[in-house]
Amino acid sequence: MPLCFLFLKIESMAQKLWEKNVQVDHEVDLFTVGKDREMDLYLAKYDVLGSMAHITMLESIGLLTSEELDVLLAELKRVYAVAETGEFVIEEGVEDVHSQVELMLTRQLGDVGKKIHSGRSRNDQILLDLKLFTRAEIQRTVSLVQDLFDVLQAQSERYRDVLLPGYTHLQIAMPSSFGLWFGAYAESLVDDLQLLQAAYRVCNRNPLGSAAGYGSSFPLNRRMTTELLGFDSLDYNVVYAQMGRGKMERTVAFALAGIAGTLSKLAFDACMFNSQNFGFIKLPDQFTTGSSIMPHKKNPDVFELTRAKCNKIQGLPNQITLICNNLPSGYFRDLQIIKEVFLPSFGELDDCLRMVTHMMREVKVNDHILNDERYAPIFSVEEVNRLVLSGVPFRDAYKQVGLEIEAGRFVADKQIHHTHEGSIGNLCTTEIAALMQQVVDGFCFERVNRAEQALLGR
Repeated sequence: MPLCFLFLKIESMAQKLWEKNVQVDHEVDLFTVGKDREMDLYLAKYDVLGSMAHITMLESIGLLTSEELDVLLAELKRVYAVAETGEFVIEEGVEDVHSQVELMLTRQLGDVGKKIHSGRSRNDQILLDLKLFTRAEIQRTVSLVQDLFDVLQAQSERYRDVLLPGYTHLQIAMPSSFGLWFGAYAESLVDDLQLLQAAYRVCNRNPLGSAAGYGSSFPLNRRMTTELLGFDSLDYNVVYAQMGRGKMERTVAFALAGIAGTLSKLAFDACMFNSQNFGFIKLPDQFTTGSSIMPHKKNPDVFELTRAKCNKIQGLPNQITLICNNLPSGYFRDLQIIKEVFLPSFGELDDCLRMVTHMMREVKVNDHILNDERYAPIFSVEEVNRLVLSGVPFRDAYKQVGLEIEAGRFVADKQIHHTHEGSIGNLCTTEIAALMQQVVDGFCFERVNRAEQALLGR
C-alpha cells in the first residue's frame, strides 16, 4: 500500500466513528460535543484499561489472533503510560477518548487497531469508563477520609478532658468537651463511608458487553471481562446496564454529599469557634488571611471556602437527578451532561478533605473556656441530677434549680462525672476506630487493585 494512501486512510479515523458520507454541521458539532473532549481526559487511562480487558476476551472467542492481541496489548500499555503521566490529549477534530485511543492504535498498527471495537458500543464503553474511574476515585476519597478520621481521633484523645459548652438552639446547654467535639466528627465520617461503600457496590458491577443496551450477536464472555477488571459481578440485564447510566452517578453523588455535609458542618463550627465572640479555638496565623482595610483581621477563609465547596457538592445529587429524571429506558445524549458536574466533584471534595485534615491537625484549643462565669448555667443539669441522686423527685429538683438560676443564687459545681458509653468520660475512641476499620475493610479494594495490576502486567 502506498505510504500516502496509508496516511490518508489513518487520518480519516479523526472523523466521527459514526460518520458515513455526510459531514455534520459545524455548529451542531460544537454544540453536541460540548465539553466532552475536556471531560474525557478524566477517563483516558480507564478507557485503555477497559479496552485491554475487552480485546483479551475477543481473542478468547476467536475475534482476534494471539499475535494481534499481543501487539494491541503492548501498544495499549504504552497509551496507558501516556495517560497516567497526564500527557494524553484528544486531538482537534477527534470526538472523544474512545476515538482518540482507536486513532492512536491505528496510526501505529494499521487495520488491526480498528478491531478493538468489535462486540461493543460507545454506550457500554463509556459506562465502563465511568465505573472504572469512579471506583478509583472512591478509593482515593476513602484514603483521605481515613487521614482526617485519624487526626480527629488523635485530637479527641489529646483534648479529652478539656471542657467547652454544648449548645442547643445556639443557647448554652450542657457541658461538652473537645474530646466529644472532635470525636463526633470522626464517627460521622464512619457513617459517611458506610454509605459510600453501598454506592461503591452499585458502581463495581460490569456493564461491558451490553453494547448499545441490547447485547451483541457475538458470543461475548462477559464473565471473563468481569474477572479481568476485578468487578464484583455483572450488570446482568443489558437494558438495565444502560439504565444504570446516571443512576450510578446519582447514587455515588449522594454518598459524596454525605461526606461533604460532615465537612461543611465542621467548617461552620470552626469558623464560629474561632471568632472572638467564642474564642474556643485558634487557627495558626499562617492558615488565615487578612483584610485590605482592617489590620487586625485574621479570617478563616479555608473553612469558609470549604463550607461553600461542600454545600455545592451537596447539590450534586439534585443536579444529576434533574438531568436524567424524566428519561425512559435506552440511551439519550442528555446523559453526556452528567459528566460535567460529576467527574470534577471528586477532586473538589478531595481538596476539601486535605485542607480540613491539615487545619484540624494544627488547630489550638482554649483549655480555660469554662472559667468564664457566663457559662455557669450549663452545669444546672448536673445539679438537678445530684439532687435526684439524693432522693429529690426530678420535677422538684428541676424547679428548685430553675428558681435559683432566676434569683441569681445558682453556684455551679464544675466537677462532672459522666461514665456511660460515648459520654465525656467514656469517649469510645477504640470502638469507633474498630468500626471505621471494619467499614474500610468492607470495600475490598485489594481485589480490584490486583486485577488491574495483573491486566497491566505489573
